[in-house]
Amino acid sequence: MIKTGLKNIIKKTLAVLVMGCFFLVACENDPAVVKAWTEKKVLIEVGKNIESYLSQGGAMKAKLLSPLMYRYETDTVYTEFPKTLHVDFYDDSVKVESWLTAMYGKYFENLNKVYLKDSVTVINREGDTLRCPELWWDQNLQKFYTDKPARLDGKDKHITGNQGLDATQDLKVITFKFPTGPFQIKEGAFTQQ
Repeated sequence: MIKTGLKNIIKKTLAVLVMGCFFLVACENDPAVVKAWTEKKVLIEVGKNIESYLSQGGAMKAKLLSPLMYRYETDTVYTEFPKTLHVDFYDDSVKVESWLTAMYGKYFENLNKVYLKDSVTVINREGDTLRCPELWWDQNLQKFYTDKPARLDGKDKHITGNQGLDATQDLKVITFKFPTGPFQIKEGAFTQQ
């Protein structure tokens, strides 16, 4: 009886050892599989014929149109408009106060800023037209700015800022950096000191 009990214990121990060896051999990790599971992945959403609205505090502020949009979820979430975009900006009465077009745009969600490049044009309802190769739009401040050359043409003005500008979204207040061009100054615009 002791011999059969000893034989059973030996058989069970041997079975456990053999099974353990199989598990050790089966648990070998393929480095390619481990890398695929641990590497960062970029998630991309694609949209076509985009019509998007921006509101702040319950008030309509802008409408964006674009034929193509890519939204990337990386460390910094951003949206790219690689095939043109058009944006209408609204005043408090929901009337278009200005609009812009560009061949390319990139919206940084965390910063609430849009980078525009390639044939950037902004026009306000008075017909003042701003043109530049690159422009930033800060949605929180409702301002445009650039350090690239920019040109403003209007009914009575043709001004070029050789090193950029800062402007309100409606183009009513513009500060040019190193402006050039013919300036028309109305009589009495300056005070003598």
